[in-house]
Amino acid sequence: MVAVGGARARRVNALRRHHGTTAAALLLALLGSVCASATDDAGEGLIPVNLPRTQVQSRDGVTVQVTIPPAAMAERHFGAPLAVHGVQPVWLRIMNDSDFDYWLMPIALDVDYFSPDEAALVAGAKLSKEARAQLITTMRADAMPLFQKRHSIREGYVYASYLRGGRFVDVVLSGLGRRTPRFRFAVLLPTQGFDYERSELRNLYSHLNEYPDLSLEDLRQRIRELPCCTADASGQGQGDPLNVVLVGTGEDALAALISSGWSLTEAITGESVRKMVGAAIAEKSYITAPVSSLYLFGRKQDVAVQRGRSTINQRNHMRLWLAPFRHQGLPVWVGQVSRDIGVKMTSKSPTLTTHVIDPVVDESREYLLHSMMYHEAVSQFAFVRGVGEAPIDKPRANLAGDPYFTDGNRLLLFLSREPVPLEQVRNLNWNESTDAILESKGEYAIVPQDP
Repeated sequence: MVAVGGARARRVNALRRHHGTTAAALLLALLGSVCASATDDAGEGLIPVNLPRTQVQSRDGVTVQVTIPPAAMAERHFGAPLAVHGVQPVWLRIMNDSDFDYWLMPIALDVDYFSPDEAALVAGAKLSKEARAQLITTMRADAMPLFQKRHSIREGYVYASYLRGGRFVDVVLSGLGRRTPRFRFAVLLPTQGFDYERSELRNLYSHLNEYPDLSLEDLRQRIRELPCCTADASGQGQGDPLNVVLVGTGEDALAALISSGWSLTEAITGESVRKMVGAAIAEKSYITAPVSSLYLFGRKQDVAVQRGRSTINQRNHMRLWLAPFRHQGLPVWVGQVSRDIGVKMTSKSPTLTTHVIDPVVDESREYLLHSMMYHEAVSQFAFVRGVGEAPIDKPRANLAGDPYFTDGNRLLLFLSREPVPLEQVRNLNWNESTDAILESKGEYAIVPQDP
């Protein structure tokens, strides 16, 4: 267990006296970013958006607190390297001040979560018999109870499958015949290995209030006026089309993306290149694989995310840049989304490889819209001109020479932290878009707008 001193030690000792050593250990997890060593929390000062390790939300008489201790801290507490064995303890504290009983549904947090004994047996496989027995006892004692009795406080761990970079924590409480309280958290897990930690985003985000705040019509016009495409480091050339714009805080953007199955990407380093080449040769997955740098506003992407498949050769990926303007006080993010369908060798990339994009880039744009809507993360959307049309018989090419065609639209998404059912999502009906599948067949693909 981590040693703490001064006022922090007094608080821990008092908690031990009143609630026992388990609760004290949980408090230590809450203090993760303060107590952990510099190695554990090396990236904490580089977090570009306001996503602390410990987060709290309240509604319907219920307050939920969430934190994820760093891997080294979890190992010290449990006495076993949980992360090495694919286990990530997610700490919850649920204060049910309502007049109703609820059941916690950990399957919403992670469909593949571990039971306490399962996690102990997996993580303690190489421990002695005595140490393994102690681990089982500890993991049982620290597990989060499922039944949330009215006017009670419960706390403990859900043993989730291990993720790097960031995690979406969906806390759902079931009460039959009543509204189901739901709490959605996006938790960053900084490690200094991810590209956003090395970008200019933290500094840019700190000046957000200095950016002009645009009306809806002015926003539409600014989106039209953006460059058609990304560029190379010199600002020359036309790369992949800028076909996505998101409106929402950094917290909302990450919550929406991570909840929709998107993962953060690692920075390009010798180690990540080695893993990427190895995954390509073995045709294995690498869901946090780096993406190459493209440029807008004079800098490379601020954040990159992806949805990987079982092989690194295929993935959906998106680059995002914080725009130099806001809408209704909210940040605006300009992006490029495409689907990778293969890998080729190239001397133009520091990884010596590059992905081949699907030429039907409008399908990738539609995929983003559908994934965000399906996960109830969008309140409204629209299509805005600006990319410029490139028909199937006259395709454009990106910087890697891959051809693509498009109807010329950009997808504008307004993000929502609160769940928005599909039937409540509003289409602003600014421009007609295409059915990307019909477009790829060379058929008439324009979809009429709703009346």
